Amino acid sequence: MHGNVYDMVEDCWNNTYVGAPSNGSAWTTGDCVRHVTRGGCFDDFPESLHVAARGWVGPPTRRTTLIGFRVARTLGPQRLSRATD
Repeated sequence: MHGNVYDMVEDCWNNTYVGAPSNGSAWTTGDCVRHVTRGGCFDDFPESLHVAARGWVGPPTRRTTLIGFRVARTLGPQRLSRATD
């Protein structure tokens, strides 16, 4: 899903994917002063807007109109209540 800004994710910056978690969890080791950004923003060329687009952001540029984030929540199993007479 792409929005109007780059998405800053929890992963710390690493130059390659060597040693990256293979289970989909965040990569919390490496250069954690710089965080990974994904996607693209409103002022990019269309050919550079794709899911695999990956960059980094670090202080002081974390505060900019080009960087955003998405809030995600893990939901547990739902319980269905059943009315009984």
